[in-house]
Amino acid sequence: MTPSGTTSTTTARPPVRDTGAQPAWEVLLPAAAAPARRRGRALQEALREAVRSGRLTAGTRLPSSRALAQDLGVSRGLVTEAYEQLTAEGYLRSDRGSGTWVGDAARTGRTATHAAPGPATAPGSGMIADFRPGTPDLSLFPRAAWAAAQRTVLSELPHRALGYPDPRGLPVLRSALASMLSRRRGVVAEPDRLVVCSGVAQAATLLGFVLRARGHRDVGVEDPGSPEHGRLFAATGLDTVWLPLDEEGLCPAPLSRSGTRAVVVTPSHQFPSGIAWSAERRGMLLDWARSVDGYVCEDDYDGDFRYDRAPVGALQGLDPERVVYTGSVSKSLAPGLRLGWMVLPASLVDEVVERKRTMDLGHPALDQAALAHLVTSGGYDRQLRRCQRAYRERRDALLAALDEHFPGTEVTGIAAGLHVIACLPARYGPAQRFLDVAAGVGVALRCLEEYGTARPTDGAVRLVVGYAHLTPATIATGVRRTAEALGTR
Repeated sequence: MTPSGTTSTTTARPPVRDTGAQPAWEVLLPAAAAPARRRGRALQEALREAVRSGRLTAGTRLPSSRALAQDLGVSRGLVTEAYEQLTAEGYLRSDRGSGTWVGDAARTGRTATHAAPGPATAPGSGMIADFRPGTPDLSLFPRAAWAAAQRTVLSELPHRALGYPDPRGLPVLRSALASMLSRRRGVVAEPDRLVVCSGVAQAATLLGFVLRARGHRDVGVEDPGSPEHGRLFAATGLDTVWLPLDEEGLCPAPLSRSGTRAVVVTPSHQFPSGIAWSAERRGMLLDWARSVDGYVCEDDYDGDFRYDRAPVGALQGLDPERVVYTGSVSKSLAPGLRLGWMVLPASLVDEVVERKRTMDLGHPALDQAALAHLVTSGGYDRQLRRCQRAYRERRDALLAALDEHFPGTEVTGIAAGLHVIACLPARYGPAQRFLDVAAGVGVALRCLEEYGTARPTDGAVRLVVGYAHLTPATIATGVRRTAEALGTR
């Protein structure tokens, strides 16, 4: 599904320097010696870091997957998977028949003063099934693990930790999050550049105030995109500029014409379309940010939930000095915890921290300490695996129900996240009638057009269908009852 017109661009290829296998072999040798069960991830991390650090420079041609696998003594599949993953993230480039080489999008996150580190709506009353997106399954919250973490930190926290906290967040949590984000999302996350905040909402608000003070007058948002982005920045005095998408990401020409110098994006799993931005569009966006001396705010709202392969790495890793990375535990634990984070370019740290200090004097210390314990003990990773299993089962139940009751429906965005886009043929429309009939039998749905400025003219019914908070049985019942009410069976 294409939310708006398609615009294609051609990225110039850097001159290729064929250095053979030796540079990559040296950089990746320690990863090849990692335990078998984490060797693939170690290989990806080592290669990603080699590009970031400049050890492998733009234009360096890498060995073939077969040759590198032989040099490292690992399976070819591990090398192929690493190449594919880093190509998707924009670190590498590859054309069929011409090999793989280092791309030119990445920028090192090192600075002289910073060392490198290793809206949702609750289900409605009386509803059979509320398919509106944005809500995780709150019954999956790990109550026992959270309670144990709270007991542990209450017995271990020194008295001084209960005073006014560092506005950036507890050092133990910032260190734990920095390590986790680097490991899981490929973020260049140094504890001193990480700020703990009340979810992505406060992160966006803090950034908006700082940009406004610097003279920014507007911020670009994806079209279609999350309505909350525009509202949050509007609260800080910034206007919204809608920027159209195609199937690869943000369209370059409208962005260049917009005049804005800040954008907020969801490149790993675009909300709501479900696409993962192409490597070319990721690089284009960073080139634009550098050319206008601007910033990109990356909302990684559900980056940990991908079902067909490892999650696409965060955009921030390609240029930590232009990208503000934001995330939270709202989808993995519960939105009611109000725990999130932002990883900042060095140029914004002091101003954001001062804004955070004057806004609320820092985040609650006990909750921060409990989350730090959950992360460092492995409990958070276990929670993510538990959620992934449950959500994948529910996604599969939704696909099966749509296939059975609404034949001809095209479903996209299924590889990741907590929702899909279902494009139903025109015979099921018009869209408003579809929504009204569904609501009449207790099924809540939301159309794609509610998330942007585009209005479809082909008569198709495009739905943004959330499934994470619903059991497979509820999903099947909701889809079946809607079909029966519409007389499609």
